[in-house]
Formats: sequence, C-alpha cells, structure tokens
Amino acid sequence: MRYYGTVIRPPSEANSYILQITYGCSHNKCTFCPTYLDKPFKIRPINEVLEDIEMAKNQMPQTRRVFLADGNAMVLNNKKLMPILNALNSAFPELQRIGIYANASDIFHKTNQELKELCAKKLLIIYIGLESGSNKVLKRVNKGATAQEIIEAVKKAQDAGIKVSVIALLGLGGTDLWKEHAIATGKAISAMSPRFFSILTLMVVPGTVLHNQLEQEEFILPEPMQMLRELRVILKNTNVQSGCIFRTNHASNYLPLAGRLPNDKDRLLEIIDEALAKGKSCLRPEYLRGL
Repeated sequence: MRYYGTVIRPPSEANSYILQITYGCSHNKCTFCPTYLDKPFKIRPINEVLEDIEMAKNQMPQTRRVFLADGNAMVLNNKKLMPILNALNSAFPELQRIGIYANASDIFHKTNQELKELCAKKLLIIYIGLESGSNKVLKRVNKGATAQEIIEAVKKAQDAGIKVSVIALLGLGGTDLWKEHAIATGKAISAMSPRFFSILTLMVVPGTVLHNQLEQEEFILPEPMQMLRELRVILKNTNVQSGCIFRTNHASNYLPLAGRLPNDKDRLLEIIDEALAKGKSCLRPEYLRGL
C-alpha cells in the first residue's frame, strides 16, 4: 500500500484498511482546516488504486472494513467509484463496510439510483462535516455550503440506505457567535437526524487562515468552560426522533461523552452540568488533547 501526504480517517475507522483514491480535498478552502495544505487535489490513477487493492488482498485477506481517502473522495462520479468498489468486494470476501468522506455537493451530484448502487456495493457510511448549523459561521469559515444544503444532502444519502456520520465543531463561532452557532447546530442535527453525531473541539493550527485571524484578533477562541457551555446548548437543542449514536470522544475534546439520542440526552446534560459545577479541574488537560 502506498500513501501520499497527510492521510486522516475518522476514529471509528481505526481498524479499517485505508485506501487513497484521491489526494487532498476538492474544496480545501475552509479557514480552520490544516489537513491538506501539503497537497493539491488530484484524482489518483485507477491502475494505482487497483494495484494497491491487490497488494492489500495478499497482505490482509480478512479485511472487513475499508475507508476511502482523502478529504472528499466521494467527489468521484460512479463511473470511477464503481470499479473500485467492485474490486474491493472481489478482493475481500469478508468485507462488511466501506466508508468515505463527502461534501454536500458530492452527494447532490449523484442521483438517488446512483447512491443506491453505491450502497449495494457496501458503501454503507458517509462522514460529512456540518461544522455549524449557523450560515453566518459557515460563510465566515468558507465552508462552501449552507446548513440547509448539508441537511438535505444527509437526508438524501440516508434515504438511499447509506448511514451518515455528521461532525460539528465546538468553538467555531468564536466568542461573538457562539450561542447562534450552538443553537443552530442543534437544530440542524435535529432536522437531518443522522445515524451518528460527533462533536469535536476546534484547535487552531498555524498555517491556516483562521490562525492568522486569531493572531490579528479578528477571531477569538472561546475558553474551555465556554466550550462546555456551548456543548450543553448544542445538546439541549438537539431533538432527534430516531436512535442517533452521539460521541465527543475525539482527542480534541475537553469532556468525553457517549450515548444514544434521544434516550440518553438527560443523562448527558447532567454530566455536563456536573462538569460546569466542578470547573476546569474535571476537563481533559491541554497536553492530552490532539487533532
């Protein structure tokens, strides 16, 4: 297997075979994201991808999960995706699931039938960054999509049988838009009702536009306890009807949480309230946080 540049994957794909089918992100303009600053977007040649699958077949024949990288590999049309999915299904008899990152536009550019075709080939989970339910925040960080567009994209994928894991970012609204960010994020999650909902905490990385804005005091990052209050407001305003697996167990977070919504909502709010009452001593220390 061969990899180029920075390669990331969701925490839930820790034991998956990571296969790069694109390099970088086709958008790559979010002010907070440092992940693909080291490489321009490029579609990887199909012959290289198939060669890697063959290598993986020989080295890891019992592979059950595969994750397709990089940033929004679902930007590829079905003409390019289907041969890869077919090769993976052929190479790994025990294959259970294929996962992929996507932007809202990647989903919109596929018909319902095309999404169902991908699902039938075991592409069963999409990871998508909502980041914020506030259009003010999304515009400020140059997300490239509105909250409503992301909501509709998630619903479209789920209607085709593909589970969606949605990510939001604590702190992205800064100190000025934190409440709007929190309330709107909860409402957006409620509207899309994803299978999985994860919250990460913003870490401002040197080299990003947001880091420059932070240094110029054009953006002010909330303090840890403010992040916790923001988390509470998001959760308070999240009202999903069906079972949604909720996590804040990413290394960036100050307070790891896990539960199912709506059943565990009150319990999770109680945990946050206890942490707010105890103060910073109960939060994950800075030296243990990471991207």
